[in-house]
Amino acid sequence: MPYIAVTALSHVGLIREHNEDSLVAGPWTLCGTVTENPQTLLFPLGTPLVVAVADGLGGQPAGEVASALVVRQLASLGPSLDDEAAVSDALDMCNHAVYSAARDHPELLTMGTTVAGTVVLTESLLVFNVGDSKVFDAAHDGLRQVSVDDSPPLRPGQRTTSAVTQTLGGSHTFNAITPHVTARALSVDDRYLVCTDGLTDPVPDDELDGLLRAHDDGRAAFEMWKAAIAAGGPDNITFALVRLAE
Repeated sequence: MPYIAVTALSHVGLIREHNEDSLVAGPWTLCGTVTENPQTLLFPLGTPLVVAVADGLGGQPAGEVASALVVRQLASLGPSLDDEAAVSDALDMCNHAVYSAARDHPELLTMGTTVAGTVVLTESLLVFNVGDSKVFDAAHDGLRQVSVDDSPPLRPGQRTTSAVTQTLGGSHTFNAITPHVTARALSVDDRYLVCTDGLTDPVPDDELDGLLRAHDDGRAAFEMWKAAIAAGGPDNITFALVRLAE
């Protein structure tokens, strides 16, 4: 009987004072905290299962509040996310919720967050994002990004950028979003990596690919975290490996 294995980790890194990342896996959320070891959760295949990360905007107030609000809303809406339109509508609701919370509490003004994730359905998988958190297809023939970065074009020789062109919240006045949502076929042993840029900025894609090829989920998660820390751990590190198994 097929099932979904989700292996997740969230860590503050070596530079930041606190963790502004949040994560959702089904009804389970992890907000602004630290996991010392990868945690693996198993879910039955059937009811839509949302797995996502949210990265609170640095340099603006209460990023951890915005990211937590979004993943908790996605946890609540998760079982209803059965097609692309439902996911897009849910992200619009999250955007409105962030702006509403900031409007009601002046100390939260301009708080915002990115979000990226997957919804596992019985025979397919939905990929979504707003901002520059990422989703990768960790296929046997190589790691491929399947999310769409909301970032300005990179200059020659530039590998990463912290600039984003759309987020949930993040402005003094309301800005509508255009979520990226796509559907993909799903089969047993497919594996996806959902992550904030605290993993992908310091660790190149080819190094992540090598670690995912070499190790199973729990060990791969640990080794990817170690690689980000060895590269200086410049940001919060949050990610989940999503695998369809039987």
